[in-house]
Amino acid sequence: MKRILVAIAALVAGIAVATPALADMQLATAKNCMACHAVDKKLVGPSYKDVAAKYDGQKDAVDKLAVKVMKGGSGVWGPVPMPANAQVNADEAKKLVAWILSQK
Repeated sequence: MKRILVAIAALVAGIAVATPALADMQLATAKNCMACHAVDKKLVGPSYKDVAAKYDGQKDAVDKLAVKVMKGGSGVWGPVPMPANAQVNADEAKKLVAWILSQK
């Protein structure tokens, strides 16, 4: 019986840890971010791993990138501009950016 309880506890803990990453991937998909970006390879825009590496250690990265998610930007990753994402609010943008920056 004790083994079963330990196994259930481990399963629940694993789900709890994986859920935020999955939820943020779902948000990125729902907000069409994945149409131009991928976690580990360049598509139209840079991979999220590359973004995380570029902004690693920058204390203002979440706020700076959240603005770019909502308002768009250009010139940082080449000639293709990132369009504004009016469907993403400030809280969603910060959540997405925090998740992107965790993709090291």
